[in-house]
Amino acid sequence: MKFGIHLPQAGPAATADAIRAAARQAEELGFSDVWVSDHLAVPKNAPYPPSAYILEPLIALTWAAAATERVGLGTTVLVLPLRPPVLLAKMLASLDLMSGGRVIVGAAGGWLKEEFDALGVPFEERGARTDETIDILRRCWTEDPIDAQAPLTGVSMVEMRAKPQPERAIPIWIGGHSEPAYRRAVRVGDGWHGGFQPPDKVKVIVERLRRDRPEESFTLSMRTRWDALKDDADEILRELEQYAEVGIQHIVAEPAQRDQDSWLRCGEAFAKIFERMGG
Repeated sequence: MKFGIHLPQAGPAATADAIRAAARQAEELGFSDVWVSDHLAVPKNAPYPPSAYILEPLIALTWAAAATERVGLGTTVLVLPLRPPVLLAKMLASLDLMSGGRVIVGAAGGWLKEEFDALGVPFEERGARTDETIDILRRCWTEDPIDAQAPLTGVSMVEMRAKPQPERAIPIWIGGHSEPAYRRAVRVGDGWHGGFQPPDKVKVIVERLRRDRPEESFTLSMRTRWDALKDDADEILRELEQYAEVGIQHIVAEPAQRDQDSWLRCGEAFAKIFERMGG
């Protein structure tokens, strides 16, 4: 099992210094990767996310990449329909090239209708737009020149070039717990990235996905929310072992703290727990 950690990208802890410090700490402590979330606009009284102050994810990851050398750089998750696909392909390819091939794209279709309304994107088209975007991303990364038509997202490319292209295949892990998300993961994903589900529920999901995608390279990942400074370390370890038993290969821990010092102390506590797990 591999272990990643979420960066302090939202709320009072979200500063340039905190992201740089947390990314460097994660690399020094041996975490596999660091992660950021995605919301571009949030209703005033929305119960989630806990803070509407969220730094833009790809800029935050670029800042983290510049402060590190080895640690992976992941999104948990990018809301694909909210972004122009060719621009997104260029940004992700650029980040992957400049970081030395460290990007993991966690991606989904989104769930917050008000956010779609704020950006002028039809909410009811989010599934089809997500599929179009994934297709355009991969074609921009692998074809030169490109011939592609994607009417919902407005892409029309005939004999077009869109370098830079990455030196490797950037993995796309499909996020979400809906039926379309599971089908999309099986059909076009390099992995599945779930969130905040207990091991007993995850077991059923894993069994379903593995029926169609048995290959080891299809990564099964879960984002969690423990408080390593307050929750019992033995209980966290037991839950980690349960995730491993049902087939989860990768964990993203999200510290609950909202200030830089506590966030970093929580990262150290997670590292000690993961070391006991053998990570």
